[in-house]
Amino acid sequence: MNTTIEFFAHESAFVDENVTVGKGTKIWHFSHIMPQTEIGDNCVIGQNCSIGPAVKIGRQCKIQNNVSIYKGVELEDGVFCGPSMVFTNVNNPRAFIERKSEFRKTLVKKGASIGANCTIVCGHTVGAYSFIGAGAVVTRNVPDYALMLGVPAKVSGWVCACGIILTREVFPVTEKIIVCPECHAGYRHHSTGFQPQTSTSESSR
Repeated sequence: MNTTIEFFAHESAFVDENVTVGKGTKIWHFSHIMPQTEIGDNCVIGQNCSIGPAVKIGRQCKIQNNVSIYKGVELEDGVFCGPSMVFTNVNNPRAFIERKSEFRKTLVKKGASIGANCTIVCGHTVGAYSFIGAGAVVTRNVPDYALMLGVPAKVSGWVCACGIILTREVFPVTEKIIVCPECHAGYRHHSTGFQPQTSTSESSR
């Protein structure tokens, strides 16, 4: 195992050589971290997880029980992966045909939450602070702050960075500023998507 900073790994976990694990990270029962994998500071890797090879995970991520993160998947900081959710890495797998050269990249951006038993089909980007509802199947790129529900998953509303559902309108009126009742952050729907309102004075009206 290759690391220069302190982390915790349960005695039943396997952490292979050529792995970097950040300070304060915890790796729990029966999990396996494979070579060339990088895990940031203060992450939690739950029970029976398989990560790697050559996977990059940012800081403060939480990977719940029974999640496999394969080569081609990257998690930015603060990503939540719910229990038994699934990433794929090949679009047309066959047991009798090796397609390792065809792995498709999946990027999960900062602060996104992926609910229990979701499936993220490879080759897509899951937007920053988006929220994928339990059991959803993602088959396309996910916008930032989007609430995604269903099979296949569709934009069903918008969420705050703190996780509160702001609206179940798919396209809110563009001049309307929506303020989170929990943290009071303001948001507006622009032509480029649902984004935080940068003007503090305007969002407090």
